[in-house]
Amino acid sequence: MKLITITTDFGNLNGFTGTMKGVIYGITPDAQIVDITHEIPAQDVRTGSIALWRAVPYFPAGTVHIAVVDPGVGTARRPIAAQLGDQFFVLPDNGLITPMLEDAEAAGKQITIVHLDKPEFWLPSVYTTFHGRDIFAPSGAHLARGVKLEDMGTIISDPVRTPLPKPTQTGQGYQANIIVIDVFGNCSTNLRVSQVPNLAKTTIQIAGKTIEGIVPSYGHRKVGDLVAVTDSEGFVEVAVVNGSAARKYGIQLDDPVEVIFHD
Repeated sequence: MKLITITTDFGNLNGFTGTMKGVIYGITPDAQIVDITHEIPAQDVRTGSIALWRAVPYFPAGTVHIAVVDPGVGTARRPIAAQLGDQFFVLPDNGLITPMLEDAEAAGKQITIVHLDKPEFWLPSVYTTFHGRDIFAPSGAHLARGVKLEDMGTIISDPVRTPLPKPTQTGQGYQANIIVIDVFGNCSTNLRVSQVPNLAKTTIQIAGKTIEGIVPSYGHRKVGDLVAVTDSEGFVEVAVVNGSAARKYGIQLDDPVEVIFHD
């Protein structure tokens, strides 16, 4: 199976992603393409990296992930491709790869990263405003077709990194931050529930509000209540039951969250 995913900030108005798919099929006609999302906020590299990071573990070995959130398109920033364990990535060297790379390093997985500096794997004409079509799509298609990663560019060891904020320990627990706000207004932190010793004996403070306990589901509280739950990736999430925590309480990305443990 030649599976390729695409993640971008292109939206669906102008046909950019459709053009990328045409390039892929022209090189690898039997590819299967999955759209992770094209609704990343414009030029928001960190949100793009998080969306990809949260999706990657659910794809089979050998999947090629093309990600284009590229405010530096056409500049000296490098196009890169990487093998991290059994997954492949094709993307700009602007930090998009960071959370996947950190996970691979922590797990001791195979890591190979190349600068895509061989134009024979690009389209014949490359425009400085659309590397998604002209460099990343054809490079990903060649990888999926079976071209070896090492044959597509020069091996590098210094990719750009933009680490996500990490929760910091306090005398009472952790100070975390909001790193994801989904379409429902649910607000996920960077603190894993596995780092919380007792869910019931935990206090969450955010936006001037206090939540007692982390409950199993939204349904364990009344409609309209501010609640703390475990999100679908195992992180502490703040939500309003049948509502939007972000809208109701003005919560934004990077907002601090105090997590206090009790004996």
